[in-house]
Amino acid sequence: MTAPRVTVHRVGREGEPVVVIENFAAAPEALRAAAQAQAFISAGHHYPGLRAPVPDTYLTDQRALLAAVLREVFGVAATVKVLDIGFALITTPPTALSLEQRLPHVDAIEPGRLALVHYLVPGGDDGTGFFRHRGTGHETLDPARSPAYLAQLGDELRRHGPPPAAYPEGDTPLFERMAHFNGLYNRALLYRGRLLHSGAIVPGHRLSPDPATGRLTITGFFGS
Repeated sequence: MTAPRVTVHRVGREGEPVVVIENFAAAPEALRAAAQAQAFISAGHHYPGLRAPVPDTYLTDQRALLAAVLREVFGVAATVKVLDIGFALITTPPTALSLEQRLPHVDAIEPGRLALVHYLVPGGDDGTGFFRHRGTGHETLDPARSPAYLAQLGDELRRHGPPPAAYPEGDTPLFERMAHFNGLYNRALLYRGRLLHSGAIVPGHRLSPDPATGRLTITGFFGS
């Protein structure tokens, strides 16, 4: 077993940390097998695909590593709760994306919220992009920033029209991509949920609902 390797990247002008952990799971193939035994269901309105439960033991081996990262990088000394975690498959074709799904988004604006994405596609070639809104210069949102940001973004969309029917992958007229991390096999990213980001789906990527061939990840959300 190869030991996990942690690097910390400070992205954008705000210098928010994005933690990259290689070799995150001790047995990624076992996770893929577990996913193939699950019945995936629609993830709901926001996520463009399917979700399924992860094994109860998923975070057991990583608990000490995650605790150290949370403490040393994000300054979290208190116990962190797992708010939601599961297998995830992006399956929505670009032509069926909602307006919100064609734009970078945040996972949460509440302080202390953290997000995890763990890539489980051998030879994976897409990943996650992080963005700056050109109009406001914001790279993160919080309760104070959010109303003005949403008002300006709405005005921009009314004036310029909606973005193309595509996943946000690079620079756009409204957003600048300030960082990108490839979805390498068994790599995990950990970052604050307030960062504007999007799954960087390669154009033409086959978005299969089969966890054996599709864009399989594990996504998790943590808070106090």
